[in-house]
Amino acid sequence: MTTGGRPIGIALVSGGMDSMVMAEFCTRESDLALLHVNYGQRTEAKELLCFHAVAEHLKVPSSRRLVADIGYLKRIGGSALTDSGIDVPNADLGRVGVPVTYVPFRNAHLVAIAVSWAEVIGAKNIYIGAVAADSSGYPDCRPEFYEAMNETIRRGTKDGSGIVVKAPFVHLLKKDIVLMGKSMGVPFEQSWSCYREGEKACGVCDSCALRLRAFADAGVPDPLPYETVPD
Repeated sequence: MTTGGRPIGIALVSGGMDSMVMAEFCTRESDLALLHVNYGQRTEAKELLCFHAVAEHLKVPSSRRLVADIGYLKRIGGSALTDSGIDVPNADLGRVGVPVTYVPFRNAHLVAIAVSWAEVIGAKNIYIGAVAADSSGYPDCRPEFYEAMNETIRRGTKDGSGIVVKAPFVHLLKKDIVLMGKSMGVPFEQSWSCYREGEKACGVCDSCALRLRAFADAGVPDPLPYETVPD
């Protein structure tokens, strides 16, 4: 499928800053369809609002927006993001190993949904805003994971589908993403990064800490309100 001679690409948009900037960036090579996935995360409602705000900002019509629900990840549990019995820890950016906020193999589920949709609408590129170098250490954000997924896609889709998953920001630092977003006029105030639910971002979880550090390193004010901003 093409629109006005341009190919359709599917961008996975969580409502966070990385996927928001990535979606804006990817409009340069594709007309986007946007995929959002509810998986029983604590901030599901807030993230969905941010997804639609991104879609409105990019002027993506409702016919090219898909919201999928895989609430079974909440029933599987094993993550502080989906299991209310596991507390979201305060930030420890020097931590070694995989943190308790990792949702087991989540990104494989997200990519699989995108591939199914891509086969139906004729999209060739699937974009995901994974960041490996400056993240929480999730194994499904590593470049080799997406290399393996592309081999699986090649073997598991119709001959000639040409579908590939791209992680264009995987080697970037978050401060680079902030600077890129600023240069493109991305509305960061409409994004949400916090792992905890609330009217304001908590400011002290890993995701808030990474975001705050990125904005500080970039020398750009973060427009989100926070309950706590560490010194």
